[in-house]
Amino acid sequence: MRIAQVSPLYERVPPRRYGGTERVVAHLCDELVRRGHAVTLFASGDSCTQAKLVAVTPRALRLDPETRDPIAAHVLALARVFERAADFDVIHCHVDYLAFPYTRLVRTPTVHTLHGRLDLPSLPPLFRHFHGIPMVSISDAQRRPLDGLGVRWTATIHHGLPLKEYPYSPAGGPYLAFLGRISPEKRPDLAIAIARRAELPLKIAAKVDAVDRDYFDREIAPLLDHPLIEFIGEIGQDETPSFLGGARALLFPIDWPEPFGLVMIEAMACGTPVIARACGSVPEVIVPGRTGLIGDTLDELVAAVERVDTISRAACRRYAEEWFTVERMALDYEAVYRRLLVRASAA
Repeated sequence: MRIAQVSPLYERVPPRRYGGTERVVAHLCDELVRRGHAVTLFASGDSCTQAKLVAVTPRALRLDPETRDPIAAHVLALARVFERAADFDVIHCHVDYLAFPYTRLVRTPTVHTLHGRLDLPSLPPLFRHFHGIPMVSISDAQRRPLDGLGVRWTATIHHGLPLKEYPYSPAGGPYLAFLGRISPEKRPDLAIAIARRAELPLKIAAKVDAVDRDYFDREIAPLLDHPLIEFIGEIGQDETPSFLGGARALLFPIDWPEPFGLVMIEAMACGTPVIARACGSVPEVIVPGRTGLIGDTLDELVAAVERVDTISRAACRRYAEEWFTVERMALDYEAVYRRLLVRASAA
C-alpha cells in the first residue's frame, strides 16, 4: 500500500527527548516500511525515518526558538498532504482533529488516530459534526467521553514497541522511577510522597514545559531538597531503557484520564512493574498482580511499593512481548487500512 503518515510537528520523529505521539509514529512508519509498504511521512525536517520524508518545517517546533505560531505549520502540513491525496491509497493522520475537514474533500480513505484526551467540554459538538469520519482510539477508556455521539470508531489499537530497543533487565535496581513530564495531572508530588513514605530513592526524569513552569517552581521544586529524591530532568530514548530497566518499579500516580501512557509499556518491556492509579487507560494496560499494582490513596500506593517484589519481572517482559510489540500494532493498522480500502471501492 501507498500510505501517508501525518505527524505532529512539535517533536521530530522520533523525538530527541520526551515525546509520545511522535515516537509511536516513528515505530509505526519503520515497521510498515519493513513490511513492504511505500510510506511517506509528513513531519519536521530533522526526523529520522525509514519512510520517505516530506519535511514540512526545517526542525521540530518545541525546541525551535523561532517558533511563534505552531498552528500555521500544521495547516501547511495538511495542505501539502491533501493536495497529494491521489498519490496515496490511505492517509493516516496523528494530529487529533486538525485534519477532520480535509477528510471530506478527498476520495482517498483517511483515518485519524486520536492521541489526546477526549473529555473536554469543547469536543462533543466537534465530534458530533464530523460523525462518520474513521477514527482510531488508543484505548477503550479514551473514547468513553464521546459515547452516544455517533463517532465512527474503526478500532482501538494499543501502542507497540520495537522490543529490541528495550532490553530485559531481570534484576532491576534499588530506586523508584518517574518518567514523563512535570504537570499537575501527572502527580509528581504524589510520587515524591510515595517514595518518602516507603523510604526508597526516587529518580525523576521529566521535562518541564513552559505552561507548567510555575507549577514546577511553586509545588515541585521545594520537594526536591530531600536525600531520597533526585531530579534528573528530561532524558532521551537512548537513556530511557536503562533508566526504566534499572528501577525497582515505575510510579505512575496520575490524576487524569490518561489516553494510553506509553511509559507503562516501556517499563514492562524492560521487566519493571508499574505502580499506578486506576485512571484512564491504566486498567487496560497493566494487569494487577502480574505486571503491576493499582492503588488510589497514598497509603494504598505505599503498600503497593512494599509488595512490588511479588511481581515477576519476567512476567512483565512476557506480557509486553505478547501484547505491546510494534509488529502487533502494525498488523492492527494494516487491518484498518484494508477495511477502509474495501469500503472505498464499494462506494
